[in-house]
Amino acid sequence: MREQIAPHTFTSASGFVRLSFELRLASITLLRGDKRNALLPLMLDDVSNAVRAAVARASESDGIGALLLHGEGPMFCSGFDLDVCHADANNSRRLLAGLSAIVQLLRDEIDIPVVIAAHGGAIAGGCAILAGGDVVVTDRAAKFGYPVTMLGLSPAVSAPSMRRLIDSGPTRARMLEPMLVDGVEATKIGLAHECVATAADVLPRARAIAETLAAKPANAARITKAWLRQVEHRAGLSPAMMTATALETSLGVVGTAEERSLLAAFVNRSRSKGSS
Repeated sequence: MREQIAPHTFTSASGFVRLSFELRLASITLLRGDKRNALLPLMLDDVSNAVRAAVARASESDGIGALLLHGEGPMFCSGFDLDVCHADANNSRRLLAGLSAIVQLLRDEIDIPVVIAAHGGAIAGGCAILAGGDVVVTDRAAKFGYPVTMLGLSPAVSAPSMRRLIDSGPTRARMLEPMLVDGVEATKIGLAHECVATAADVLPRARAIAETLAAKPANAARITKAWLRQVEHRAGLSPAMMTATALETSLGVVGTAEERSLLAAFVNRSRSKGSS
């Protein structure tokens, strides 16, 4: 992220992505609203750079506690820019590789909570990005799905991450059926986690959730997200081993400076109330 346009706000040199810092919240905004935020290879690079810049701030003492991803215009993301894909098949390859890397980055490589505001919907590659979110907010009229099979393309790149987000049956349906589902159905099957009334309601609600997450104790939130990732990767472990590893993770928080400080403050407040 290179061009500073206001305190704590940066726009990528391409103009496709904006990164903003507000207290302990980092916001990444897709800026191709006139193209329904159709993805370009450079745009995915910009998103990746913005995520890494936000995570770098998370390591500071008063650093970032959550990440909010959203887009300008009528829709969160309409998928790949098909004009550039048509112009050069190498662009399709770069987009597929970049998309896979972004989902892995959000889901498996960072330990701060990610909230996605999917107003208006998320199609194809845009839908794939949702698997990188810990919380996804959308609206009733939004549209979701993978119509790319109608273009002779395969959404298989998204199958592993989507399978981690929703059950096998809905994953197969969304991968193979070109029809779209609305925000209500997307929330029902698990593509989204909360559905509000209108597209205008999505970002305020997502921001409220992100701010709440950002205000939580940072160390505990990071350790918990890291453990949730392990739960997904270790699904084949025996129940006894999973239980033991879960205990080990929770025990790892006990005795840390954060835990000691917050617990002491809570106990002191409780004692003060009891003596009043």
